[in-house]
Amino acid sequence: MYLFANATIYVGLALAIYSLLIITLGISTKNQKLINSGKGGVIAILVCASMAMLSLFYLLATSQFQYEYVSDYTSSELPIIYKLTALWAGNSGSLLLWTFFLVLYTVMIAFSRKMKGNPMVPYISAILLGNIVFFFLVLGFVAKPFVLLDQVPIEGHGLNPMLQNPGMIIHPVTLYLGYVGLAIPFAFAMAALILKNVDDFWIKMTRRWTIIAWLFLSLGNIFGGQWAYTELGWGGYWAWDPVENASFMPWLTATAFLHSVMIQERKNMLKIWNIGLIITSYALTLFGTFLVRSGVLTSVHAFANSNLGLYFLIFMGIAVIGALYVLMSRYNLLKRSAGEFNSYISKESSFLINNLLLVGAAFGVFWGTVFPLVSEAVRGTKVTVGMPFFNTVQAPILLSMMFVMAVCPLLAWQKSSLKNLKKNFLIPAILAIVAMALMIVLGIQKAWAVIGFGVIVLLFITHFLEFYRGVKARRKMTKEKVYLSIYRLMTKNRRRYGGYIVHIGIAFIAMGIIGSQNYDVQTMKTVNLGDSIEVKDYRMNYERLDQKREGINDIVYAEMTVFRNGKRIGNIQPEKVFYGNWDQPSSEVGLISSLKEDLYVVLSDWEDDGKATFIVKINPMMTWLWIGSFMIVIGSLFAVWNGKYQNITPRYTGVRKEVS
Repeated sequence: MYLFANATIYVGLALAIYSLLIITLGISTKNQKLINSGKGGVIAILVCASMAMLSLFYLLATSQFQYEYVSDYTSSELPIIYKLTALWAGNSGSLLLWTFFLVLYTVMIAFSRKMKGNPMVPYISAILLGNIVFFFLVLGFVAKPFVLLDQVPIEGHGLNPMLQNPGMIIHPVTLYLGYVGLAIPFAFAMAALILKNVDDFWIKMTRRWTIIAWLFLSLGNIFGGQWAYTELGWGGYWAWDPVENASFMPWLTATAFLHSVMIQERKNMLKIWNIGLIITSYALTLFGTFLVRSGVLTSVHAFANSNLGLYFLIFMGIAVIGALYVLMSRYNLLKRSAGEFNSYISKESSFLINNLLLVGAAFGVFWGTVFPLVSEAVRGTKVTVGMPFFNTVQAPILLSMMFVMAVCPLLAWQKSSLKNLKKNFLIPAILAIVAMALMIVLGIQKAWAVIGFGVIVLLFITHFLEFYRGVKARRKMTKEKVYLSIYRLMTKNRRRYGGYIVHIGIAFIAMGIIGSQNYDVQTMKTVNLGDSIEVKDYRMNYERLDQKREGINDIVYAEMTVFRNGKRIGNIQPEKVFYGNWDQPSSEVGLISSLKEDLYVVLSDWEDDGKATFIVKINPMMTWLWIGSFMIVIGSLFAVWNGKYQNITPRYTGVRKEVS
């Protein structure tokens, strides 16, 4: 097994080098047979990557502790599902997963029927193969997944308790699919520049790939937030940890890219900006991997210290410098063919403002993340940047983005007249102001919260008007029933209305953030058996403290009956889990959720006589954050599912100045 498993890595590396060289030779000599040979090699690489993955899955599932990776991340008592997910718990296993996804994506591009005969395919394949060669080199010589130990241990070290959670099954996988997915539009952009194709063809061909990568990044961040909320027992969902930030930054720049490409399609503008955005997004995926695997920053998510981060930093530098060189060599060509803005009050201007805000948010996260390294290099002292900095910087940017999202649908392309603005915005603005006044009357006093909820109301109204006016116009022409008209309106323009669903989802997420960040209540109280804890409208009767054993783990748990406004609403059982092969215990929270708020209870400490200390939090509007996350997924799937991407909305064809 040892020889076979290692052979899959080294044969895969040899095939990757061969395919890269033979496709490059085929491109330079215009020999299609050589290009086809290289594409065939990609299939063979996928077989090798698949066999390597299956080999490691088998070794983990069968507890082959003679292998270092299996010994480090599993134990015989570990449930089978977590033995398998241990594949992406460590450096070498997670890189193997990354490599598998990268090869899979490359095969899908190289053999796509829509791309058949496209002259860009060999260039795209070569760029992706360059990435594949790097990852196989790392697997073969730096982070080896199939290393044998000198002595076979009787038992493995086991999996970190924080990773023994359903989130471990899907969070890393979705995140890696998003990371790897951003290599596809990057490869398309570079291929287009090399071939001097400066139109928007490459954007049309990669839109679905970009949305899918963006969706997976969204899912990765969503599942990570849920995991942190339920597993760590601190009552939050986002701590601005360096590794969390590493996955958030490319999400922000990819979001900016998805918006700005619409301007390029309609107005032939922002070509250099769009390519810069996709280069940045791709580079940030590598930068995030550097942060996770280098150990240069302290993070609960990071892998152990290793020299692996240096290799990613070097590769990122080579990729970015190469991409910028290609971009600058085509700069004049891109500039000559670009359009220009006709008005500051237009839909395309709102898209640009949104882009600047998203990039500004990404830079704010980047600066806060790397500042400890900068301070250490300049002053010799590593200054930690905490949550207050990120919240202070990002809150006004989020609010501004929400406002731009609210007004954008009602702005016209090219130019919005004063009459148009008055017609479209007068009623929504009045309703939003009335809503803000009602909030103040109802007791919402914090200025940022009132303004934030007011902007969210404005967004809901403007998006509702977009649906309403579209349905009204369609029914006037077709006499269809309302539900049929809504269905056909949305399916005829999936990208537009899928985007609106995503916007509404983000508004729900913003509701959850504003509510939970501004109006949460927390208390810590020590009580005897039979006593009660009262917080706001809740009363929790402490009924029982007991202990049970699950496998090699000991669990101390408390049983509590919960009442709200005197009415019984259920039982909760907060737990503290002590692992047989791990020193640090973990908390399993007691949680009761409603649309209004979450009751969040942690068992903090206890004594032999049953006296126990509980941390109780009331998190307002948390459920809306998860509802909004679900809507983002629905909107993204709606935008890409069965969409006719060759039918792009016609570009504005009015008189336009020529750029010299």
